[in-house]
Amino acid sequence: MPPKRRGPLQTVQRETDDIKRKVDALVQHAAEPDASDRTETLERCKELQRAVEEIMKTLKKLSKADELAPVGNYDQCKREEEKRLLTLYERLQSLALQLQPHDETAGPSSSQRDQESEEENSDEEDESSEDEDAEEEVQDDYDDDDDDDDNADSGDEDIGPTAKGQGSVSYIALSAFKGEEEGDLSIQKGEVLRVLSKNKDGWWLAQNSKGQKGLVPKTFLKTSSQDSERVNENEDEGASEEEEEDPDIKSSKTSNWNTVRKAVTEIDATDVLSAMGAIPPGFRPSTLSRLLEEGRSYRASHFIQPKLSQSQLSFKDLHMDPDTGKVHGQSSRVSLTLTLWSCRMIPPPGVRLQVLSRHIRLCAFNGTQVLSNIHTVRATYNSKSPKTWSFSPRMTGMLPCLLDGDCFLRCDSESPDLGILFELGVTYIRNSTGERGDLSCGWAFLKLFDESGAPIALRTQELTVHSGTPFEKDSDMDTTSTKRGYPTGVFQQMLLSRKIPKLVVKLKSVKTRSRELLNLLPDTIVGSLSTVHLLATYRQILADALLLDRVTMYNADLICSSVLASFPDVLDQPDLMDAFRKSWTESESNLRRSDKRDINVLKQMFVSVYMGSVFPLLYSVEMPAPCWADEEVESQRARIIYSPSQKTSVETLLSSQCSHQAFDITQVTYDLISSAQHWV
Repeated sequence: MPPKRRGPLQTVQRETDDIKRKVDALVQHAAEPDASDRTETLERCKELQRAVEEIMKTLKKLSKADELAPVGNYDQCKREEEKRLLTLYERLQSLALQLQPHDETAGPSSSQRDQESEEENSDEEDESSEDEDAEEEVQDDYDDDDDDDDNADSGDEDIGPTAKGQGSVSYIALSAFKGEEEGDLSIQKGEVLRVLSKNKDGWWLAQNSKGQKGLVPKTFLKTSSQDSERVNENEDEGASEEEEEDPDIKSSKTSNWNTVRKAVTEIDATDVLSAMGAIPPGFRPSTLSRLLEEGRSYRASHFIQPKLSQSQLSFKDLHMDPDTGKVHGQSSRVSLTLTLWSCRMIPPPGVRLQVLSRHIRLCAFNGTQVLSNIHTVRATYNSKSPKTWSFSPRMTGMLPCLLDGDCFLRCDSESPDLGILFELGVTYIRNSTGERGDLSCGWAFLKLFDESGAPIALRTQELTVHSGTPFEKDSDMDTTSTKRGYPTGVFQQMLLSRKIPKLVVKLKSVKTRSRELLNLLPDTIVGSLSTVHLLATYRQILADALLLDRVTMYNADLICSSVLASFPDVLDQPDLMDAFRKSWTESESNLRRSDKRDINVLKQMFVSVYMGSVFPLLYSVEMPAPCWADEEVESQRARIIYSPSQKTSVETLLSSQCSHQAFDITQVTYDLISSAQHWV
């Protein structure tokens, strides 16, 4: 009987077992007191490292389709095998550091070969740490990188000698720095150091008077007075930029007010917070929040309205089927549903800011302009994982649409660069001044069509989060310190990829029932998937009023309808939409199965439920105006919305006990001319 063939994953597992036995034997041999031949042991260690890398490359290429027979929990087995290989690699790396000669591990030497060796070793040690250690390192790097962000054009872009024609420059330590990692150099305030090379990420290789070498953050250093003239004479244009940087470096460690004063006059408040170390580098004022504040142009209340055709006499996206009397569904170029899964490695703001809300704003985008309304989904924060955002938390009862990560998107743009723009944002309040603001923690863009114009596959997408704004093409989120150089090995890149900010989104095909409802909506709109049935019913009522009830298509008189007039305002207030959904669900549960498919019954129920639950709240005197991310206002509104005493009906609206705002004709009349979207 021929031997049973092993599958690729099983072969990798056996190879890993063999490597593990060799590593255990090598570690035991290196621990023996008579192990004198350290060079030979070190070579064996490096050979095993290369073998582990080759196995990891093979494992990364494997897929479930390669197996000869079905394998249960294939993905889990593959992840466990990756963890085993990573553990073996870390053990070998630690052993290699112990076996290296003292002059190579004490710190980087002046020669290029020793410097590269030290950077590689330090890089591997740094990246083999746990994610929690990486998060602490990122937080420590914020203050160090603030000066880099403000002086992005400084002349230390190359790694190497600090100036042409000279090997080093003397600097004075502005403050004490205690090295926390292998390769760092601890310094004392006022100590004179010689900088041997400057890394572009702000960590410089320096040597003290005792001959000890290591990396120190450049924000702790200042050019000594005796070398300043020599530096100014010998350095080229890059050196002149370095000279301009030094006063800012000094002020960043002694007094922030000079930098802050300059930022107030020349830059916006976000750069002030970055200069003070209150926010990480790369944070910017929220672009999409500003658009929302400009008016209703980028809100759902605007995009739910019908769009007039070029002639202004008919509607581009609202048509009635004469046979059925229903709205004729129209397909759009893009019509899909998506789920926001999570964000990871998102750097949190500093302690000077109190975060009121973490959220994602998304919209259709073509690389130059926003094409749809801006939809907001609030993230769930866990203090145990401050850099991880999650969505759609589990809770009893109905999930609020503001927390619902299931969204839909429709867009009819013909742009080849059409995609979805995701902006990760926080709303904050400054502890010292009480000032509120919105920051962008980064952005991600998912292009929906490939180079040939074909739609991309509907699957889970892991998007890299960039810093800055979508209009800063070359800006990247630098949340991990690159002070150890740039990793080139497979393991280094794997470990580094875990520290890169990511947004995980799952694109899904639209189900048949959902597709029917989505086709009733405007050709361009974004929103929560839980509200689709309400929006579709509203469009049916809107079509009846505009296409059936008007005397002629040229008639532009006011239409008496409280639902048409006020529902768009409710659409912009998530808590009122939740109240409407709750009342709708309760009423729908009492319908017969046939009635749930009858559009006339649904339209009547829509008007009845809306007027009896949401409309009185919308114009109630006791209801405070909505205020984004204001916990006190949100709590007060929730008490009023869900209070039993607020259960009103149409009959009680005219009661003297019911307090409402002063009557306005716009509350009960729909103005087609001012409400409809005009053709552009």
